[in-house]
This record gives sequence, C-alpha cells and structure tokens, in this order.
Amino acid sequence: MSTPRVPTFPYKSTPFDHMTDPKKPALAATQTGDDQVLDQTLRPTSFDEYVGQSQIKENLKILIGAAGKRKEPIEHLLFHGPSGLGKTTLAYLVARELGANLKMTSGTALEKAGDVGSILTSLSDGDILFIDEVHRLNRAVEEVIYPAMENFKLDIIIGKGNAARTLQIDLPRFTLIAATTKISSLSTPFRSRFGANYRLDFYTQEDIEKIIRRSAQLLTIPLDPKAVSTIAQSARFTPGWLIDF
Repeated sequence: MSTPRVPTFPYKSTPFDHMTDPKKPALAATQTGDDQVLDQTLRPTSFDEYVGQSQIKENLKILIGAAGKRKEPIEHLLFHGPSGLGKTTLAYLVARELGANLKMTSGTALEKAGDVGSILTSLSDGDILFIDEVHRLNRAVEEVIYPAMENFKLDIIIGKGNAARTLQIDLPRFTLIAATTKISSLSTPFRSRFGANYRLDFYTQEDIEKIIRRSAQLLTIPLDPKAVSTIAQSARFTPGWLIDF
C-alpha cells in the first residue's frame, strides 16, 4: 500500500509561489488533481491533528497565544532538522492558528536582492513569509533580510561608488518562518535574528503508525493491522519516507 506522508508543498522557480488563505488548503500550481485531493484530505488542520513533535507544538501554542494577547505578529521562527519531519506543515499550521496569510518560497528562488525586495514589499501586516531551504540564500540576500527582520525596513542602494546612497522603505510587520536541513550553514548574525528556533526530532514507531492509520482512515483504504508495523519500521522514523512506498 502506498501511504502519503504528512504533506509538504513543491516549489516553482519564482521569487514566491503562492499566498494561502489559512481557512482553505494551500495548493501548489504544479499539483495534479489527485495530488490536490490528497493534500486537502491528509494535511493536518490543527496542532491536535499533527502527529509528533509534541514539545514544539506546545511551545508554538504559547508563542501564538502571547502574540495574540499583545496583538502583534508572532516572532520570527526557525525550524531545522532532517528532511521529511514536517517543517513546512508546522509553518502552515502556525499561519492557520494565527489566521494569517502564508506566502511560501525557497532559498533557491531568492537569487538576488531584488527578489527579496519584491516579495517583502508585497506583504501586508500580519503576513507570514515561509522560506524553505533557507541555507541556500547567499550572503548578499541575507544582508537585505537583516534590517527587514529587525526593524521592518528595506534598504535599497541607489547608484554606485561615491555617488551611491541608501533609500530606506518601511515594511509591514510580518513574520519570517524559515526551514533548513543544514543549520550550520546559516551565518551567526542571521540565526540570531530569529526569536525562537526548533529542532525537529525523528518520530517514534508509535507516531509513524498513527500517521499511517490516520491516512488510511481519511482515504477510506482498508488496512491490514499487520502491515502497519511493517510499513512503519521501513520509514526510518521519518514520515517523509512513507511517500516512497
């Protein structure tokens, strides 16, 4: 039996892919009709439905509650750990819990400062910008993001050499959520600008079995109880491996 993993979202080679409405499923343009049905059916819609990473979920609930009381955007978040553990899904759930729009992109799509400026100026107050594979950002792009994260300012350099001058643009109060499988590749100044960072752990055998049962139930697929343990043992404690069966 082929059991889909906790859904993640494919990317396009554009500065940003799509804005999602937290009340509706986020569908990437490259998905087929069947993929969209699976996304809508299987994607967790709340932290309670998201299996695993219990401590991270509890901490995020506290941060979200505190941000709500302050009536301010949640602080910038960094998720790191091996592929397939649900970093993208956590970003989606944070946006959903906040009732915020989620704009998604990847480090490989932001090749130059202009790409960052384009996406940052398109945001609105309270929006969440999710950057996957953030370790792929080059240093020049990182330096553009620094003041945006700290002071919600965008510095644009006009001209060259001695005639160059800096124009500063006010940005909306947004939240950056980044995900990486290589946190050691991020510069120290960049990491320090995240208010909280979380390492996702490998899943337990029990959690993997819960994901398999949940997927089968939602898809109304008959499931041999003996098969659950066999599939879970082959998943290498990672929900993402389930997609390969």
